[in-house]
Amino acid sequence: MLHEVSFKSFNKRDDVQGWIYVPAAKPKGIVQVIHGFGEHSRRYLHMIVKFMDAGYIVAADDHVGHGKTAMMNDTWGDWGDAGFHTMMEDEHTFKGIVCEKYPDLPYFLFGHSMGSFIARDYISKYGDDLAGVTICGTTGVFRGAAETKKKLEEVIAQGKGKESDASFTMDLMGWMCERCDNVTLGNEWICSDSYVQVDHANDPFDAFTKPTSNQSIFYFIEMMEAIYGTSWAEKVPTKLPIYNIGGDQDPVGEYGKGIYETTNWLYETGHNVTTKVYSGYRHEIHNYSDIKDEVEAGIIEFMDNILD
Repeated sequence: MLHEVSFKSFNKRDDVQGWIYVPAAKPKGIVQVIHGFGEHSRRYLHMIVKFMDAGYIVAADDHVGHGKTAMMNDTWGDWGDAGFHTMMEDEHTFKGIVCEKYPDLPYFLFGHSMGSFIARDYISKYGDDLAGVTICGTTGVFRGAAETKKKLEEVIAQGKGKESDASFTMDLMGWMCERCDNVTLGNEWICSDSYVQVDHANDPFDAFTKPTSNQSIFYFIEMMEAIYGTSWAEKVPTKLPIYNIGGDQDPVGEYGKGIYETTNWLYETGHNVTTKVYSGYRHEIHNYSDIKDEVEAGIIEFMDNILD
């Protein structure tokens, strides 16, 4: 069964588009999949099917400024004016819709890349409502974020928040192909599989190649700043199990360093966190044909163990 839903965003402007995938079997839990910057939730169909086959209902939406939500509202790259918590609050609203349809089931989050940032923001406010969370392709202290934020503050103060200046995106993320050979698309850092790169670049629902407003890039940086350090981790319920996964050739996680920074912040504040780093793999470990089944099986095992 598939439910298509629409709900008003926290930004009070957009109608967020979401989907609830229900297996044709008695469900044992729910997983909410939170996608990353510039992409959309249907890039996770392989994972969604695996989760359904394992007995989980899967909820997934397209963030404001992204995917079908951006298409329906004509707001590509514009997250609205309600601040960096917008996507996190939208995920919380979506969870309420899912739980109204399917109450009393253990609820998990899976967040990749920016989705992991959103999930980390979520668990610092609403973590008591969850059975567990998987963060994938996350960041520690993101290189260049503080410097780019200062530049953005200046142009936003000049009234240029709704404009799009690609130089700020380059300042923030232009270095991320530094370990990649034969760079032609600019997204080679996501995965070494050229088919994945081309599919990502040509996807009509993908906002990665479309302009993002200066204000939205500013919110993106604020989102990362909100999940730094033990000051973030101490807000997360210590009883919440956390699974932290990524690749050691992922620039978002500073080639493993940021993944372990996040784990250490959690450990230092008394949390139950399991970390798995895949050696030799870039950002989208769930899109490598040789390990995606293993990655998904690890997430399912993490959730199943909590339910046992």
